[in-house]
Amino acid sequence: MQPSKRRITIEAREALSAYALLAPWLVGLGLFVLYPLIYSFYMSFQNVRVTGDGLVMKPIGFLNYKNAFLQDGDFPLLLVQYMQETILTIPVIVLFSLLVGIMLNMRLPGKGIFRAIFFLPVIFATGQVLNEIFNQGAAGLSLLEQYNIQPYIESNFPKMFSDPLLAVLNKFVIVLWYSGVQIIIIVAGLQTIGRPVYEAAGIDGASRWETFWKITLPALTPFILLNTIYTIVEMFTFPFSPILGLITNHMKYTGYGYASALGWVYFSIAFVLILLVVWFFKRIDGQSDKRR
Repeated sequence: MQPSKRRITIEAREALSAYALLAPWLVGLGLFVLYPLIYSFYMSFQNVRVTGDGLVMKPIGFLNYKNAFLQDGDFPLLLVQYMQETILTIPVIVLFSLLVGIMLNMRLPGKGIFRAIFFLPVIFATGQVLNEIFNQGAAGLSLLEQYNIQPYIESNFPKMFSDPLLAVLNKFVIVLWYSGVQIIIIVAGLQTIGRPVYEAAGIDGASRWETFWKITLPALTPFILLNTIYTIVEMFTFPFSPILGLITNHMKYTGYGYASALGWVYFSIAFVLILLVVWFFKRIDGQSDKRR
């Protein structure tokens, strides 16, 4: 009798092919992402000095983290201010991308050109370009000065609300420029909804308003979640983030250890915010399933 040969199943072949394709990305992730992250986390508990022989580290425990909130007069203030701006900006970008994505999915002549126009800023709008636009005063809305909206907001809202609101409005054009990827994601999500579903709803007498709330929006919920997470990451890496500038300055003048601690605090807040968003969307899905 011939020994039985073990044959590789189709599922195993597909799994091996997938791992083979993922291997370069996994290697790059380990070398250029995970290792720097772990090393920076280690440095955040050290007093790092740059010498002629390299980096000299001295363990200091949580002193860098304590100094970030108890000794540093700039970091907590800038962090609170930017978090207020971010909380206002994220819904604006998500809602804007949802509305524009729905319009670009309609049967309109030249919609491919409009899609390209909305995506072009993602390609060309580098940090230096955005800084130049902002310095020339083209990032805000002209109606703020035309209709004296800024003095009205300052006189009728508390300072803790008026400052972040005006900061967002002064960068409103740039904020909307950061909606290109989100719009493409919404358009892709709309393509997953079959037209027969809308036709069946129309036969049953459903209006466009009803089909939006009963069909379109529930189907787009995973894509809206993806857009929200993407926008959070994008806002935390925004070229105008004062926290990133502060971390860079501390890296140059205070030390890598303290800068790493600030970076990990910043990263932790972004991670917690993403977890809250995921929890919120899961709760919405759970409530909608119960209603069904």
